[in-house]
Amino acid sequence: MAIAVVTGTSAGIGLATAVTLGRAGHTVVATMRNLNGGAELQKIISDEKLPVTLSRLDIDDDASVKDAFEQALAKHGRIDVLVNNAGIGVLGSVEETPLAAFRETMETNFFGALRCIKAVMPGMRERRHECIVNVTSIAGRVAMTPYGPYAASKWAFEALSECLAQEMKAFNVRVAIIEPGIIATAMVRKIATAKGDSRYPHLSRVAARFRAALASPVSPYVVGEQIREIVNGDSWRLRYPVGRDAVPSLQWRAGISDEDLVAIQAETDAEFVARMKAIYGFEVTL
Repeated sequence: MAIAVVTGTSAGIGLATAVTLGRAGHTVVATMRNLNGGAELQKIISDEKLPVTLSRLDIDDDASVKDAFEQALAKHGRIDVLVNNAGIGVLGSVEETPLAAFRETMETNFFGALRCIKAVMPGMRERRHECIVNVTSIAGRVAMTPYGPYAASKWAFEALSECLAQEMKAFNVRVAIIEPGIIATAMVRKIATAKGDSRYPHLSRVAARFRAALASPVSPYVVGEQIREIVNGDSWRLRYPVGRDAVPSLQWRAGISDEDLVAIQAETDAEFVARMKAIYGFEVTL
């Protein structure tokens, strides 16, 4: 059984992943920025007697990352699996989103994950039999407004993950990229209720799309199960789209030109509603 560190486990995909790996018999260090947010996970751990412990980790802070991984190594002797899940979702038009919000998004979604990767790479390279799982997003493959801040960070994380996979192959360390679509998490529910006074129509349309998707919600445990399969297996597959809309999104993007992608964003509300129905089967109401 593996020793796994999972980031961002207070809720959503991180919580589901920690629980799923624990149920599979792996020893899990479930990290989160604020341990006060770990009540739900702690209850599951206690009720099911899972081999999961909570640990404080702020991936935006160098010292916090250093301390958390040193503590994990001191307690367990090694780290076999790193699941980089912690992230934030910032949406908005390029014009209206403050530079500080772009920086914050990149700091967490890219540099935060990079800090954790660099903390485990030396040991994994030496042991030559480990696994890094990076949770990105379909938005890391399909860049559409108003995902500017979020998509930029996830595209960067995807590129980093590709390079990392190439580097670590020589040392028998697997790297996998999880690309969730719309999963029923607190972040997604927040986007589904987003409102704002914007010159651009796109945020309200994305919110409507998310509301439609949540009518038939995809549990974060679906993502957790996919990560468990990767950890338990030996596949060198790089990318794993997860969720009802993930593969359709990728197929749709592959089937249109860059110019068509740009032009589509000037569509009317009625055209947007029809497109959501055609691609995903979503009944969108604006």
